[in-house]
Amino acid sequence: MRTAAAGTGRRTQAERSATTRTQLLDATLVCLEELGYARTTTTEIARRAGVSRGAQLHHFPARVELVTQAVEHLFERRHAEFLAAFERIGADSEGRLEAAIDLLWSMVKGPTFLAWLELAVAARTDPELTEPVGELTRRFVATVDSTFQRLFPGDVHNPFFEAAPRFAFALLDGLALARLHHRDDAAAERVVDMLKRLAALVMPLMTGATRGAKR
Repeated sequence: MRTAAAGTGRRTQAERSATTRTQLLDATLVCLEELGYARTTTTEIARRAGVSRGAQLHHFPARVELVTQAVEHLFERRHAEFLAAFERIGADSEGRLEAAIDLLWSMVKGPTFLAWLELAVAARTDPELTEPVGELTRRFVATVDSTFQRLFPGDVHNPFFEAAPRFAFALLDGLALARLHHRDDAAAERVVDMLKRLAALVMPLMTGATRGAKR
């Protein structure tokens, strides 16, 4: 049956289901960005996704589940895009660290940050969101840490090493937040440039012990 379906170009039920889920997740992200969390309703999400209300309820019975999974879906997609772009830079390329910061900034200042900001703020007072958003945050931080350690192997006992990726995200998140009401891109780029300069100073300290051990 599977071969016949593939031969006629017809999609399987699993493929149709996956497509519907993706449509709902993508529509949720657009709603969060354009409308904010308070005005993001499951009815509006289903309308924008082009699916029936019944289909939406079948895949995501609760709004909390839908919005948190949508943001996680976005994080996973952005993470994959980041790794793919970083692979194209090359392991021995000069300016690799600067390129990584540029990639992070391009993601943080876009819709990813807005969708996440809506959930993070809402979770402060919405008990339904508190635990799901907290768990999502913990998984995201763990992913950031493991990715940083893989891309920039260094001395894990150096206190700067653990703090480095979180410091970078804290700075870039704050900068993205400031841009919402003070859209001075030139000033923002100067701050990003300062982060690059600081990283260039600190990274040799974090990786020096590892490089020395390999000699």
